[in-house]
Amino acid sequence: MSRDKKVQMNHIFSQGEQLFYRESGQGKPILLLHAGIADSRMWQAQTDALGSDFILIAPDLRGFGQSPIPDGPFSHHEDVAALIAGLELEPVWLVGVSFGAQVAVDFYLAYPERVRGLVLVAPVVSGFVSSEAMAAFDEEEERLLEAGDIAGATALNMRMWVDGPFRSEEQVNVEVRSRVADMQYQAFLNPVPDKAELIRPDRPATQQLEKILAPTLIVLGALDVPAVVEHGKFLAQGIPGARLEVIPGTAHMPTMERPEAFDRLLADFVAKAGG
Repeated sequence: MSRDKKVQMNHIFSQGEQLFYRESGQGKPILLLHAGIADSRMWQAQTDALGSDFILIAPDLRGFGQSPIPDGPFSHHEDVAALIAGLELEPVWLVGVSFGAQVAVDFYLAYPERVRGLVLVAPVVSGFVSSEAMAAFDEEEERLLEAGDIAGATALNMRMWVDGPFRSEEQVNVEVRSRVADMQYQAFLNPVPDKAELIRPDRPATQQLEKILAPTLIVLGALDVPAVVEHGKFLAQGIPGARLEVIPGTAHMPTMERPEAFDRLLADFVAKAGG
């Protein structure tokens, strides 16, 4: 399978709306699912570094970037199904960060035969139990958004997820912080139609970990929110044969803060797992 190394921006039609995605590279197909504070633009470093060995497909999930939310029922993992089928990628390697990892796992549990392997970064899958600190964050974010303070809600997310609980803003790469802030701000601006309804899986993923039989790599940032780190370790213990790696010096976005370290882990994992 071969495609142009240059980034191409395209759409497919899925669940009543267009789904935007970026495509580049040549080689083994990898689908990149962004974090809930970002969109497909977060994968720029991977596009630049890995395009000679992999076809990289990075969609904007519903409500993020350029993918609108349908005015009716929709499911994130069904969009993934439509994209994989439409581009004839299966079986595919799925890489998901945070919320993107949740979508990746939900997709695998629905369509295991379409997945070659999973790379779950700072994963928070369905069934995750929030900590007091995260519950307080959710309440403050909701308060700011209800008050119309999108800038304040964006800044709150930067402190929680990009900086993490163990660093100050000054200790974080300025460009990474700015890029994530731009993506998060846009996501807050994207409209939610009146009839939009997110369809969730019948059973949370945390109750089905033994069903995940594909090769699985879990990557954590050492400076991430403690509840996320513990959840990642829980997943590594519950998913048969899962490999766990921790990248130092980064919080919730290791793919952006330490792209070289992450890219090495990804390429090594795909090679050793028989991709």
